[in-house]
Amino acid sequence: MQIKMNKGKMIIPDNPTIPFIEGDGIGKEITTQVQKILDSAIEKSYSGTKKIDWLEVLAGEKAFTEVGTWLPAQTIDAFRNHFIGIKGPLTTPVGEGIRSLNVALRQELDLYVCLRPVRWFRGVATPLLHPEKVNVTIFRENTEDIYAGIEWAAGTSESKKVLDFLQNEMGVKNIRFPNSSSFGIKPVSREGTERLVRSAIEYAIENQLPSVTLVHKGNIMKFTEGGFKKWGYDLAEREFSDNTFTEHRFNQIKVEKGLNKAVEMYNHAIESGKVFIKDVIADAFLQNTLLKPEEYSVIATLNLNGDYISDQLAAMVGGIGIAPGANINYLSGHAIFEATHGTAPDIVGKNLANPCSLLLSGVMMLNYIEWYEPAKLITSSLEKLFKNGYATSDLARFMEDGKPLSTSEFSSKVIEYL
Repeated sequence: MQIKMNKGKMIIPDNPTIPFIEGDGIGKEITTQVQKILDSAIEKSYSGTKKIDWLEVLAGEKAFTEVGTWLPAQTIDAFRNHFIGIKGPLTTPVGEGIRSLNVALRQELDLYVCLRPVRWFRGVATPLLHPEKVNVTIFRENTEDIYAGIEWAAGTSESKKVLDFLQNEMGVKNIRFPNSSSFGIKPVSREGTERLVRSAIEYAIENQLPSVTLVHKGNIMKFTEGGFKKWGYDLAEREFSDNTFTEHRFNQIKVEKGLNKAVEMYNHAIESGKVFIKDVIADAFLQNTLLKPEEYSVIATLNLNGDYISDQLAAMVGGIGIAPGANINYLSGHAIFEATHGTAPDIVGKNLANPCSLLLSGVMMLNYIEWYEPAKLITSSLEKLFKNGYATSDLARFMEDGKPLSTSEFSSKVIEYL
């Protein structure tokens, strides 16, 4: 049955139809196994009263082979009509077609949040001394910034027009090598910033988390990234004054009434359960997460920053192989859950792929539709497996007393431990 929206509320039937993209490369191997695990956990939780009706839709190499296009309109329509979907890793076509299938899906469905929760599973080897201190949820803006894809190659007539406009209309003088320069546009809007930061703050309040950090490079890009910081603070103080206390407000009080008064009001706000809204420059943030990761719980950031941040934090807890992700529009309800890694062509067909990124994205999907019981079962199963040293070889080889399993063996073990 089809998921529906009614007055902003998602209506989930007991047997929802959920479209899936198998994915390229290792996608076929991991998607099949992940569906088995999800189905088993749902059956164990609900004894047959609830079940996912899987609907395959095409994208990537499989779509190109079967229907001659990388991203068929029917696929986008299926995600739009059914609201929820899940996808394996996709190959981006080289030299033809669209820039990125993943970006295209996000843009077409206006999935403005890339949601990336990062946590450590005991037993997984990491480069950190205290990986248990990492427990961060990243809200990465998905539709603006450089991922809008607005650029012109050096030497083209288009880039010459842009150069002429910049130099002769806008008076730009500091392009060092104008004749060999390519150009890109980085759009950042108040509306795009506000809907992202609003989602991050609502998530922090709902989950009783201590802070939301606005990560930006506003010291250099004062009107784009600087605007992101300013608009984020403005939104928090305008819409969430009863639930938050901002670093911006702290600094205002410090100037007007002194440091002691500012500290007093900060302590009162935190003791009363308010979420602290703060900001940090992106490069300092990357350092701070290694030195004091416990200071961060929810991150709101722009698209390019979020790309770097997501991968670094994933590496801190064991790698992108156990990093889930989702692309969500909290206003329309549309969401696509996805593997965050690539297609791994070097191990295709060898039964070596790690299904955990896609599996944990499936857990996110279950939580999103409020099927909490199977989501908890799968998470608990993974915790037990990793603690006992069971993992696919990419993780097991670094674990103390690691027990390497094939893709299918690991998936069977997850089901056994449910």
